[in-house]
Amino acid sequence: METLEFIIYPDGRVQEKVTGIVGASCAEVTAAIEAQLGLVLTQEPTSEFFANQVQQSSLANTQTTYSEW
Repeated sequence: METLEFIIYPDGRVQEKVTGIVGASCAEVTAAIEAQLGLVLTQEPTSEFFANQVQQSSLANTQTTYSEW
């Protein structure tokens, strides 16, 4: 599940945390929001940022060989 969490501090700072999005695509998801919020001071990538997307395939390769003994 993809989740965006925002913490707004009394001094106006906003902390944003993205979970459930693998790879750098989280930057695409949050770009418009960050543009409206203002200056981004820091970014700390999570382990999900560095993870590779795993795609499952429903294709299976089967090979049958017969021996002629």
